[in-house]
Amino acid sequence: MNYETVLYDESDHIATITLNRPDRLNAITRQLQEDLFDAMRRAEESENVRVIILTGAGRGFCAGADMKLLGDTSSNAGKSELTDEEWVKEHCARHPRDDAREDFQKTNSYFPAITKPIIGAINGATVGLGFILPLYCDIRIASDKARFGTAFAQRGLIAEHGVSWMLPRLIGISNALDLLYSARLINADEALRMGIVSRVVPHDTLMDEVRQYASHLVTNVSPRSLREMKREVYNALFQTLAEATDAANLDMAASFKCDDFKEGVAHFVEKRPPNFTGK
Repeated sequence: MNYETVLYDESDHIATITLNRPDRLNAITRQLQEDLFDAMRRAEESENVRVIILTGAGRGFCAGADMKLLGDTSSNAGKSELTDEEWVKEHCARHPRDDAREDFQKTNSYFPAITKPIIGAINGATVGLGFILPLYCDIRIASDKARFGTAFAQRGLIAEHGVSWMLPRLIGISNALDLLYSARLINADEALRMGIVSRVVPHDTLMDEVRQYASHLVTNVSPRSLREMKREVYNALFQTLAEATDAANLDMAASFKCDDFKEGVAHFVEKRPPNFTGK
């Protein structure tokens, strides 16, 4: 299946999803939101995929909402094509999930509900809505040419799409308010110091290094463990320590019965590469 605004590739158990409006720095439109959602679900449902990489085509990751749409919104009594409440409800109603919290079924917060690891490969400017997208990735690796900014305060807007919830959890309240209040652009090194990204690599080697990390996950660890750990970590954001511990105890008991646990012990004892199935 081909998409209008994203590229989709599967190889070596890795799905690479590329935002593909390079002439607009991959600015977000409703079509891009729809294409991205469908590509993410496609990768999740593919038995061939164990890890997902999200990146951008050209010299930017994502420049945020398409400015033409923002201009149309400002002249149409605040009725936004991108954030229209009725469309959000319709979108979620068309794609309900019984296996995920409602918190992770919103327009831009559904990444944590995807059961496979999502790695953001930040190849350039990521601003506004484009800044929010990678925050919902599980891991973010940035090019040394990447730039980050919230932009909302400079547009007369607010901390939208759950960024007021996610950003402080990643980098702390003071750093989050600094970026939200000032709307200043920061470079990759400052993003690393704050904790927005976990690694900064030379621009020319970004995709090679991200794929190398993804290949490590594909080859050396249990897909079932990745799936269960992701669920545990995001659910724990809403739990007390006691609740998280009790839930993990139940999960551990189930793990002892699974095939990947048996294989995890066997390959270690037999000193050979693992052959995990995700079961």
